[in-house]
Amino acid sequence: MPKMKSHSGTKKRFKVTGSGKIVYQKSGRRHILVNKGERRMRSLKKKGVITTAFQAHMKKLMPYA
Repeated sequence: MPKMKSHSGTKKRFKVTGSGKIVYQKSGRRHILVNKGERRMRSLKKKGVITTAFQAHMKKLMPYA
């Protein structure tokens, strides 16, 4: 049986941690930063974590991750 293909967009945007969580970089930190508050910028700096509801779906998109 041939290898399964990973979803190209998914593998560029998401990473799997050592503990198995799927993390991503939050959007909104590229430009127009003057209008955004410091508290908002601090929260955008942190990694986002995929909830358990979408874990199974993400595993299908990244079968070898």
